[in-house]
Amino acid sequence: MIATILPGSANFHAVGYNERKVSKGAARLIEMCNFGALGTFGRPTAGELTKYLMEYSSQNGRIRKAQFHVAVSCKGHEMSETELLEFTHRYLAEMGYMEPGQPLLVYSHHDTDNTHLHAITSRIAPDGRKIAHSHERRRSQEAIDRILGTDRKQKTDKDIENARQYTFSSFAQFKAIMSSMGYETYRKDGTVFIKYGGKVQREIPLEDIEALYKSGRMDRMRCRQLRGILFKYRDTCTDKEELQKEMKEKFGIDLVFFGRRDSPFGYMVVDHAQKTVIHGARVLSVDELLDFATPEERLDRMEDFIDRLLTLNPKITQSEIYSKIRRQHAYIKKGVVYFGGTSRPLKPFMAEAIDRNNRIAWVERFRPATEAERDMLCRVFKVSRTDLVSLTPERPGDYNEAVERLHEIFADDTVSVKAELYAEGFTLREQNGTAFAIDFKRHIIVNLADEGFDLERLKRKAAHGQRQVPSQAKTAHRPFRLTGLKDAVGGSQSEKREWEVGRKDDTDDLDNSQQLKR
Repeated sequence: MIATILPGSANFHAVGYNERKVSKGAARLIEMCNFGALGTFGRPTAGELTKYLMEYSSQNGRIRKAQFHVAVSCKGHEMSETELLEFTHRYLAEMGYMEPGQPLLVYSHHDTDNTHLHAITSRIAPDGRKIAHSHERRRSQEAIDRILGTDRKQKTDKDIENARQYTFSSFAQFKAIMSSMGYETYRKDGTVFIKYGGKVQREIPLEDIEALYKSGRMDRMRCRQLRGILFKYRDTCTDKEELQKEMKEKFGIDLVFFGRRDSPFGYMVVDHAQKTVIHGARVLSVDELLDFATPEERLDRMEDFIDRLLTLNPKITQSEIYSKIRRQHAYIKKGVVYFGGTSRPLKPFMAEAIDRNNRIAWVERFRPATEAERDMLCRVFKVSRTDLVSLTPERPGDYNEAVERLHEIFADDTVSVKAELYAEGFTLREQNGTAFAIDFKRHIIVNLADEGFDLERLKRKAAHGQRQVPSQAKTAHRPFRLTGLKDAVGGSQSEKREWEVGRKDDTDDLDNSQQLKR
């Protein structure tokens, strides 16, 4: 049984609130007492009820907010409307609001899954004095306990013993368990205070609570399961309170928030089924949990965010974007953004820009030092914006080693240079009369003319008795297929096909002997 005392008012706005519920068919007025002749000749309006209460309360001008508004509810439908009305009368009497002549309105609401009533009266007694309101919250709970015959101390001891059966590893987690049972828990000077209904029910040495700490094993599968559940029900709820209710009723899970009511900084998941407590951040960040936007709205925001990233850095790659959106459980794959269990194709200009940047990143892995090298690589990787590719004077670490090895091959008259380069993992490409040796595995490009190689050796047959390239080497270095161009986070639009370089049908390939003829 719960009695929630709602905010006071000088103009009795609770009447208008409840009457609007009535007009919507979500409530009805079930009792109206001590309103004089009002209602004798028909159902009074909200304005007439409000006017009467304000005039009644004006007999004590010292009270600024005379409205007393309380919501009384039971668990589910364990009480009928009549039974709950009787309980409300007894409650109001205990609180001092049932003296003869005291005006009273009681509304029955049926827009929730539990039976509950709203009672409205004045804090002014019929004789003009102010009805006592000190320690109202504590007195309210004591009144409920007296009516129900509940021994609060005994009930608290029972709940504490139940909390001991849970797996928790910090005071904050123990506090979350007690909060899920309706208690306020805090510590001071080595003592834990447990309050209910505004009154301290028990004091426990902090060391007794700390002795109950258990490290517990992090159940990653359970966290993933809870994440899926929270995502699903977040998208069907309109606010935090509704989400808490759904999780409690359907799964026996309490979401206990910390911080201000309207802007909590964190939360705990009290999993009653597993008798454990999980820090909410391990399941879903509080910002994501309380993001009650529609899936389309979330995708709009994500797309706008990616657009801003592209504006700030026109060369940003897919993997770099992923590093910024991964915490939101979002990613991009093949020009499609995935976020919050939904997906949407990116706008064409964004998808094309990301695909282009992925290709540029691959070009720059070769660290081209000249425009000729850059243009060659851009042709291979199909990059149209050569101006976006940065030139790097500093060569890769094994560039000099590769050039030295090439010189050894070119100096050996007993071998076929092309076959030997092929066996070493190099692909020969030509553009505008310039020949390049490219090692796609080690990301090395060598301008053969710039490094002083005799290109005639590419056309010359090996001398008599030339050394044959081992067959296993030939097999190991078949025409290089560039299969490693997928971005680290799932590729891009270009993943629909693989790029091949050094193919025998490539007219730019120096392996085509016809090209070497004068």
